[in-house]
This record gives sequence, structure tokens and C-alpha cells, in this order.
Amino acid sequence: MSASSTEKFKGWTIPGPRVPGPALLESGELRVEEGESLDALGGFFRIFQLSKGHRFSTDDVVVAWYGASAGGRAETVLDLGSGIGSVAQIAAWRLPFARFVTVEAQEVSFGLAQKSLRFNGLTERFDQRKGDFRDPEVFRGPEEQFDLVLGSPPYFPLDAGILGDHPQKIACRFETRGTIWDYTKVARERMNPGAMYAVVFPIQPAEQEERVRAAARDHRMVIVRERPVCFREGEPPMLGLFLMMREEDLPVERLSGFPVKEPELVIRTKEGKVGAEYMAVKLSIGFPP
Repeated sequence: MSASSTEKFKGWTIPGPRVPGPALLESGELRVEEGESLDALGGFFRIFQLSKGHRFSTDDVVVAWYGASAGGRAETVLDLGSGIGSVAQIAAWRLPFARFVTVEAQEVSFGLAQKSLRFNGLTERFDQRKGDFRDPEVFRGPEEQFDLVLGSPPYFPLDAGILGDHPQKIACRFETRGTIWDYTKVARERMNPGAMYAVVFPIQPAEQEERVRAAARDHRMVIVRERPVCFREGEPPMLGLFLMMREEDLPVERLSGFPVKEPELVIRTKEGKVGAEYMAVKLSIGFPP
């Protein structure tokens, strides 16, 4: 295929860099195993995920976009509890010169992310680490710091409801290895001066939103921007996007002016169409709206 030729997805021309994945599939070096699917992620990027396990979601898309948009100068990025790698790889599409460290404890999720990184030609830009991000041994000493930290924590305590029918789903939804407090603690410990930490978390019920604010206070982090996410126009927003910085990186006289509260990001209109701004979000990661 010539450099000037185009490929389409749902009628949209696919933007961004070509990836080695199709050739790897054709040669048999990569395979979509039984129970797996290979799905569009952004541009020519694809992601391996279980057909009946945890699958990437709107939550992953919006936190990757929010963090990558705020941390546009980031050269080093850390993704905590990276799961199947969706957040980090979307951010990598937006930040083509950044290098990434991802930390994930689940064997199945780690393996799927590994396959996706090979498909997308990202292995040289990613340092995948298997383990619990709360364990200091996962990192290369206290001096290992990052310009941007991304987090999509599990949302619920173990006693908050029915755990589900798949172990991978349980660890992604319920706090089996760390809470929003733990994510924020480690994020702070690993931030370069002036770095940013982007996280997505429920804001309904109100107790959930307070957990984010308490985690920020406890670790001397300042929520500098926040944005509610509304899945259906006219309904209460269920998620919040939060951008934090270390307290000492901000001018004391400005602290009382934070957070800057941004308007709702509407995912679907009342008629069920993609919201205008969310359409722009998807286009910004190379995904058709």
C-alpha cells in the first residue's frame, strides 16, 4: 500500500501512524485466541480484550484524553493499575514522544496489554511492569519520577455489591488492590516537580466524590481542574474527571481559587446521539465519532 493511500473505518479515514499488527497477524506471530477480540482503539491502534471479561470503556477514553490534553509536554508517563492497557495506549497515541511505565498485577490483563503493545508497535516506548503499584519494589528507587500520572481506579469497596462473574472484572471494578487513596498516594510520590495527575472516579453518590477530595487533602494534592461526565444529557453526571498537582508546585495566593470547575462533558444527547464535545474527544484520539 502506498504512503498516500487511505483506509476507512465506518466511513472515516483513519489518521495516525501505521502499526505492525496486521503483518504480525498474517505471519502468525500474533493471534486472536478463543475468547478474545481485537478492537479499534484509536487511529490504527487496536486492543486485545476478553470477549466476556473486562473491556475498555468511555471511562478509559475520557481520562486518557483529559490527562494527555493537560500534560501535553509530558515526556514520561506512569499509568497505575493499567489493566489491559487502554488508558496508556490512548495517551500514547496523543503523546507520540512520551515514554510510558505501566503497572498491572493481573496476569490475564498484563498479557493482553502485552499483545496490544506489540500490535501497535509500542514496545520500545513502554516499560510494562507486573505487580502491585503499592509495592515500592515495582519502581526503580525513589528517584523514578514522571511528568504525568494516569489513574482509572476500581470504583467500589469489596462489600459494595455483587462482585460479578469474572475474576478480571472483579479486580477492575472492586478495590482488591488499592483505593483512590492509594492511587493518589503513589501518584504524588512519583510526580516530577510541576507534574500532573489525572484520574476518573464516580461522583454519585456524594460519598464517592468526597473520597477523591479526601485523598487529595490527605496527600497535599490540589485539584486544579475538575469536570463532571454526564452519560445522557439531562441526567445527573455519574463520573468526574480530576486533574491534580502537588500543593507545593502552586502559588500560595492562588490555592483558594482551585478547583476550576468545568462544564459537563455530555456523552450522549437526549436523542441518543454522540454529544458534540465528546465527538471532538473521540476525533482527538483518532476514533470516529
